[in-house]
Amino acid sequence: MDDFPISTIEAVCLGTSVALSGIFFYIYRKKRRTVDKLNEAPRLPLDEKLTDILNSTPGKCLQYVVIEGAVQPVGEPLRSQFQEGTVGVVQKLVLKEHKLVWNSLARAWTDSERVLHERISSVPFNLVGTKKAAVRVLCPLEASGLDPEIVHEKFHQVSYGFTDIIGQYLSGEKPKGQLETEEMVKVGATLTGVGELILDTDRILKLRPPTNGSTFFLTPTDYDTMRSEQESQATVWQVLASLCALAGVAVMLWAARRYYHHLQARRERDRLRREFKRMAAGGDDEEAEVPANACIICMSEPRNCALLDCGHVCCCFSCFQALPHPTCPVCRQPIKRVVPLYQA
Repeated sequence: MDDFPISTIEAVCLGTSVALSGIFFYIYRKKRRTVDKLNEAPRLPLDEKLTDILNSTPGKCLQYVVIEGAVQPVGEPLRSQFQEGTVGVVQKLVLKEHKLVWNSLARAWTDSERVLHERISSVPFNLVGTKKAAVRVLCPLEASGLDPEIVHEKFHQVSYGFTDIIGQYLSGEKPKGQLETEEMVKVGATLTGVGELILDTDRILKLRPPTNGSTFFLTPTDYDTMRSEQESQATVWQVLASLCALAGVAVMLWAARRYYHHLQARRERDRLRREFKRMAAGGDDEEAEVPANACIICMSEPRNCALLDCGHVCCCFSCFQALPHPTCPVCRQPIKRVVPLYQA
């Protein structure tokens, strides 16, 4: 593993950055395709000429168009449970529990919420334009960007006594209360729909989710605002993908730099080894005459290197390389570098 150019931590960081950049780039490409399709989608006025346009279209179908109109229910609308006189075509009732939970790591109370009840209802409705021209909206709950208006919001705070407070500290949970909200797409609200427009056999114009997999939009914002929001989201994902890719490149450059220094150090060690072998080969004739100068480790080779910074001359270079730790065998000081010793 010492010769492997990338350490375990660097490999984990590199793999994470590559995975995240791939995920973010995939989301960016998906958002980018959505923006491109929005730019190419024709904006059709909701009037009596729309039926003629569909009649002249092959298959009586336009795959991706933009329609804007006012909401009108086909039959009876949904009535608000809390606001008298408020009617709509989509209703969302949510009951959430809010509480404080003790975080043992942060040593503090943190907010937590949990959905206790959620119900979404809808009735068939049309988008109505000029001269009573209408388009029936199919599967509105599958649309992206459908943000109903909040018509009711009330927080029911919990009251508790002394025993409840003791139980909260023992359990690590402090109930704060319940938030009750009601959201509705009101009758008369203006919606922008982007999807597949068809002329059904009953001569009714219908807007439905595209069969080619494109994003189905139904939003209270206008077309230009919706397109700008989608472009902003695509830009954010592009920036995130670029940052993760740059992080991966930085990890690779750091590993390459570290491995380059590792190779330099290994070349220096090889150079010193060759030099000491050359010195040992040149001193073979005198080896038997210098037993007093023998290496204190192997007791066979002459002492031919000086250990710095302590300066001890106590071993041969081969034994120095075999040391389990770079410390001097005599004084146990760290060895910062070693130099060859020439004896005349």
